[in-house]
Amino acid sequence: TEQKKAKNEVHYYDEIANIFALGIADVVVSLRTAASNDAPEDAVTCGSVVKLTHMETSAASKSSYFLNSESKNLGSGSGQQIVTAIENPTTLNALWWVREPNDPDSRGSAAACSEGTATPIQCGQIIRLTHLETMRNLHSHNMKSPLSRQQEVSGYGQGDGKGDNGDDWKVVCSSKYWRRESRVHLQHADSGKFLGASSTVKFTHQNCGHNCPILNHAEVFGRSSQDQYGQWSVEAGVYIHH
Repeated sequence: TEQKKAKNEVHYYDEIANIFALGIADVVVSLRTAASNDAPEDAVTCGSVVKLTHMETSAASKSSYFLNSESKNLGSGSGQQIVTAIENPTTLNALWWVREPNDPDSRGSAAACSEGTATPIQCGQIIRLTHLETMRNLHSHNMKSPLSRQQEVSGYGQGDGKGDNGDDWKVVCSSKYWRRESRVHLQHADSGKFLGASSTVKFTHQNCGHNCPILNHAEVFGRSSQDQYGQWSVEAGVYIHH
């Protein structure tokens, strides 16, 4: 039944969170499913849980910054759940579940995961990233981000993994498949903006207040340009393979 399936799914991703809590960086889980014959072993697959590293901020800081969300809301704009980039490598708030787009039929042949869990994701396909701890989706829409005044990025939904088409992102990369440790851009499917951050745009006491709950986090935004500020890489995860 759907209820049993949902219960098993929650248990499974609880176990993934436990794996990361133990400090294990990479795990490959094998499933029996249809394979893509030419897919490399390091392809990112549907159903995997990953940490996304922001390349420019990490290089400038000489320490990895990860795409992060948590149960705090933006103080401006939409007031939805915050999404930032954070230096803490052990936080479970940096875990994202790779899924099919919100409405696969509306995305046609570009929809990823049409063959189910463990399907390798091809460059140009559209995915959804669901925050594992809060079950809200990586989202963007036509509002200004709080610091750089670019497009706001947030966590959207009611905590059940459901949302809308503003949760969909195209994987932009140069080979056939999205591969671990390769640099990719994530382009918002509806607005065309690229998921970005910058080492020069961080929350401080001056712009966030004395008791800032996200002090030293980098702002994450939607950016018009496809440039170094929008480069991300999967460098840790639990990967579902056949």
